[in-house]
Amino acid sequence: MLGYNLKNIYRDFHKRQDTDEQIKEEIKKVHKDNPAYGSFRVALELKLNHKRIARVMKKFGIQPPRRKKRPHWITVSVKTTKYTNLVKDLVITHENQVWVTDTSEFIFHGGKWYIVTIIDVFTRQVIGVAIGRHHDSQLVYSAIHMALKITNDTPEIFHSDQGTEFMAVLCTSFLEGFGIRISVSDKASPWQNGYQESFFGRWKEEFGDFDRFETGGELLEAIYQYIHYYNTKRIHTALKMAPALFAKKYKKITGELIENLKNS
Repeated sequence: MLGYNLKNIYRDFHKRQDTDEQIKEEIKKVHKDNPAYGSFRVALELKLNHKRIARVMKKFGIQPPRRKKRPHWITVSVKTTKYTNLVKDLVITHENQVWVTDTSEFIFHGGKWYIVTIIDVFTRQVIGVAIGRHHDSQLVYSAIHMALKITNDTPEIFHSDQGTEFMAVLCTSFLEGFGIRISVSDKASPWQNGYQESFFGRWKEEFGDFDRFETGGELLEAIYQYIHYYNTKRIHTALKMAPALFAKKYKKITGELIENLKNS
C-alpha cells in the first residue's frame, strides 16, 4: 500500500511539473505582446485561476519584463476658480457622461516633454491625446479637439485639476460653448482625478525607457502605438477586458435593449 501511494505521489508530481512547464510557456507568450502583465492580467488572458498563475510565476521566477518607473506629474494651480468638483459622489453609468484629463511630464534625451490625455471614465478609453514641448493651454485644446473628433460626441462633464492650462479661457470657453459642464478637483487633491493618475502611472511603468528612441518622431509613434494597445488589447482589471471591447459590448447591449423596448 505504501509503495502504491508513493507511485501515485511520484506520478502526480511529474504530471503537475509538466503542466507547470506548459503554463510557463503560455505566460512567456503572453509577455511577448503584453510585457507589463502581472499574474492577475496573465490569468485573465489565459482564462486560468489567478492563484495558479501566481504560483507558477513565483516557481519559475517570472517577472514582467518592464519594471516600474516613478511617475511624475506637473500641475500649477490657479489662485481662484469658479468651478467645483461635480464628480466627487457621482455614479458613472454611461459613455460620455464624464471625461477626465490631466498633464504629465517626461524627459527625453535631457529635454522636458509633456503629454495631455483625455479618458472616458465609463469605458476607460483614452479618447484624446496631445504631446509637445510646451506645457500650456494649446496642448489641452489640441487633446480636446481630438476627443471630440474621435467620439463625434461631447461629454456631459469635463473634469480636470485646477492647473492653469485647463482653466485658461481658450479651453473653458470652448467647452462651455458646447454646453459642457466643467468640473475641477480640490486643490492638492490628486486622488480626485484618480483615473488619470492611474493611467499615467501605468503608462510610465509599462512604456519603458524613453531614451531608447533616437528621434522625437520615433518616440511619438511609440507612444501612440501604446495608447492604441491600451485601448484595444490591454486588459483593464476593472473591466476584465480591453476598454474598446467593453465599449463595443456596451453599445451592443444598449442597442438590443432599445430595440426590444421599441418592439414591446
